[in-house]
Order: sequence, then structure tokens, then C-alpha cells
Amino acid sequence: MSHKHPYVSEKNEGKPLFEWGVLVLVIVSAVLAGLGHTMAATAVFAATAIITGLIRLILKDRSPWKIRSVGFDAFIGITLGIGLLVVYFSIRLMM
Repeated sequence: MSHKHPYVSEKNEGKPLFEWGVLVLVIVSAVLAGLGHTMAATAVFAATAIITGLIRLILKDRSPWKIRSVGFDAFIGITLGIGLLVVYFSIRLMM
């Protein structure tokens, strides 16, 4: 019987420094939104999502940003960023 314990992904994947950097950008986006700068907040958040998705897609297993599979991470990041921009600008056009 093997006594190998399965790894918890959070301990073995990703790079904490990169993840803290993403957190800082999300906080910056929230502060900008709170101050009424919604365009800047949306741009920071969307750029962060798109860049993390592209990093995961390009670097694959060497990526500092790992949540699930390469395809899932890239798809969610890139489409979240694009979707946020599309929704923001469509709302602006309706005003």
C-alpha cells in the first residue's frame, strides 16, 4: 500500500508573489471604482484578467498563475477581461 498523500494544488502550484501582485491590482481596481473612476477600474481589472489568461496560455505549466487546467485558466481570464470591457462600453453607449 502506497503512503503517498495527494498534493493540495495551492501548495504546489502558482507563485505567491505573482498571486499577491494580482491581488494588489484587484484592490487598485476596487479603490478606483470606489472613487468614481469606473473606466480606469474596469480597464485595470480587465487588463489583469486578460494578461493572466495570456500568461497561462503562453507559459502553460511554467506559468506563475495556475488555478485549473491551461485551457480553463486561459479561457476564463481572457473572456472575463473582454466581457468586462464589452459590458462597460455597451452601458456607456446606452447613456
